[in-house]
Amino acid sequence: MVLHTTDNGVSWITLNRPEAMNAVTWDQRERVIALLAEASADPAVRAVVLTATGKGFCAGADLRGAGAGGGSSEGGERVPGDVARTIRLGAQRLIAAVLDCEKPVIAAVNGTAAGLGAHLAFACDLVLAAESARFIEVFVRRGLVPDGGGAYLLARLVGPQRAKELMFFGDAVRAVDAERIGLVNRVVPDADLAAVAGEWAQRLATGPTRSIVLAKQLVNASLDSDRTTAFAAEAAAQEITMTTQDAQEGVAAFVERRTPEYRGL
Repeated sequence: MVLHTTDNGVSWITLNRPEAMNAVTWDQRERVIALLAEASADPAVRAVVLTATGKGFCAGADLRGAGAGGGSSEGGERVPGDVARTIRLGAQRLIAAVLDCEKPVIAAVNGTAAGLGAHLAFACDLVLAAESARFIEVFVRRGLVPDGGGAYLLARLVGPQRAKELMFFGDAVRAVDAERIGLVNRVVPDADLAAVAGEWAQRLATGPTRSIVLAKQLVNASLDSDRTTAFAAEAAAQEITMTTQDAQEGVAAFVERRTPEYRGL
């Protein structure tokens, strides 16, 4: 089950299978992807918070049946290509939905984030972690390689050496250590997580939404671009931003020495 509410321009998406440490089923994955797409298309939504109930943020994909995403051939026998197809259409689609969401996404990590659950948090634009949170690259413990964008995300967040350490050993990383190496933005007491996430989301929701989203896209693309391409994208993004109502309001507020009132337009 996935809970969803929208409050003051913030879309709150909450994984709600605490009895399974919020391991993601097929239905939950599709629901989250749909909610992120809706947030992108809805002008009234200006920020997203992704969180969970219980003691775990997300234990990864539910591998006990349909939750794994299906993909075997008729009769239940796997054939070459089944696994890759399942990953492309499943875990990778989920991570891409977060990265491509046209609104800023905050992860409020309330507990253990393992495997795909960790990658779901790392794909978000900002990551808040409760003191009790743990991040685990569990794949090596099962004799597998990280999927759901793990190598892609980790190498960009903490560099190749640190990424290999996390993936090779599969040790649990405490929230305070995750903050130290750059996996999360801030660690807060467990009791304060929702409040701080709400404060950050409200700051984003009252900001110039289009400029924030274009900045998100520039940063994400820059890691795969050469300087010429990145500079061209930056110039084009600024050209677009300058036509927005929020940019005009920002300039007017500066000239008039007042606080701008951004509408996300």
